[in-house]
Amino acid sequence: MARATKKPKEPDFEAALKRLEGIVKSLEEGDLPLAESLRLYEEGVGLTRQCAARLDEAQRRIDILTRAENGAAELRPFEPDPEGGGGEDHEDGGEDR
Repeated sequence: MARATKKPKEPDFEAALKRLEGIVKSLEEGDLPLAESLRLYEEGVGLTRQCAARLDEAQRRIDILTRAENGAAELRPFEPDPEGGGGEDHEDGGEDR
């Protein structure tokens, strides 16, 4: 007898994000019946939460794995580019804090 409490495996981050993009596109088109729109919206909220949890986990891993300049392990928070550059280092005139 199969266990009824076993949850289906969650999609990986990339698959969840791709599905979420498809849901947004479908909802933006506005051609769906209300019930289907609501179902997709609920699925999208769940996927958003899954993606956020995965990003939080990745953030914790980055914090743990960051090392000091002398090579010793050091816990430092990741600080993304305040101008929204995706966290890339820009040596050409970025503002120091």
